[in-house]
Amino acid sequence: MTSATRPRTPRRALTGALATLGLSVGMVLTTAAPSAQAATWPTPNGSQGVSSTISVSGTKDYGMKRLYGTGDLGSGGQDEDQGPILKLADGAVLKNVILGAPAADGVHCEGSCTLQNVWWEDVGEDAATFKGKSSGAVYTVSGGGAKEASDKVFQFNGAGTLNVSNFAVQNFGTFVRSCGNCSTQYKRTINLNSIEVTWKGGRIASINTNYGDSATLRNITIVGDSSRKIVPCQKYIGNNSGKEPSSNGSGPDGTYCKYSSSDVTYR
Repeated sequence: MTSATRPRTPRRALTGALATLGLSVGMVLTTAAPSAQAATWPTPNGSQGVSSTISVSGTKDYGMKRLYGTGDLGSGGQDEDQGPILKLADGAVLKNVILGAPAADGVHCEGSCTLQNVWWEDVGEDAATFKGKSSGAVYTVSGGGAKEASDKVFQFNGAGTLNVSNFAVQNFGTFVRSCGNCSTQYKRTINLNSIEVTWKGGRIASINTNYGDSATLRNITIVGDSSRKIVPCQKYIGNNSGKEPSSNGSGPDGTYCKYSSSDVTYR
């Protein structure tokens, strides 16, 4: 996919200043020029092949380097149970990195984590999977973007709360999916704020009503979906038996899907 053409900008200085805020030049230009079609993906500062999963604890800042899978992480397929490029320990912070193709299973968060200004150029199995077991776990995604996700972008398998803000997504199946058939199920809370969604796509949030999930949507902008086919919030009846979950309707209800028509803008 190509991005909208924009006037030339002194990107290096601006990119460096914005990186610490979890933003990119493209995200700022989109805000300044609402008629543009989509955010501009950042230019990598070098590339590094990754043949085995990198474990991260504490804070890791890649300075906008591109990581991509090789060897066992280099199939580029949608097979389940692929290894991730990066595995984050509880409390870890990952900053300023681009995951290129092939991206394997992206990023795994084993507990609470923060992903700041992380970009996926071509999502593999999933962009990120959140796996913490504590109801108090908090997963924060601030800035960044993901595209070319034929299935899911964010897979929420664990317990706790997922907060995503100032994020751009293009060409995807489901943006955030609360696991519909994991062997261990939890109540999951999803908060989405200031998300730019560019056609084509399927569902923004998918949740399980029978486990008490909820998704709150604020400041959602959907670009290029003139027929309004993208579903902002899809409800399911989940299970722990591995079967495909059954649909339980869609749309705002104040309990599970928390948003109003004014929270979703089309352009």
